[in-house]
Amino acid sequence: MIEHSTITRTLRTGYPQQERVFFTIDGLGNAVFKGDEILELDDQIYLVDEISLDAQEILEKHGAVRRIIHG
Repeated sequence: MIEHSTITRTLRTGYPQQERVFFTIDGLGNAVFKGDEILELDDQIYLVDEISLDAQEILEKHGAVRRIIHG
């Protein structure tokens, strides 16, 4: 019998998605994991999902670079 990989993973681990891999803590104390989108400014990073659109725009206007954590 062939099973979908998500079903197999859920049966094996109890979770439908792969475990998230911790990367660091951002400038506001939020945990950042591999695959998360961040804004980086002056050696500080900020998790995009945890800041408002206004804050994102302000950071970008001051030179922040948007990127995905790859490890």
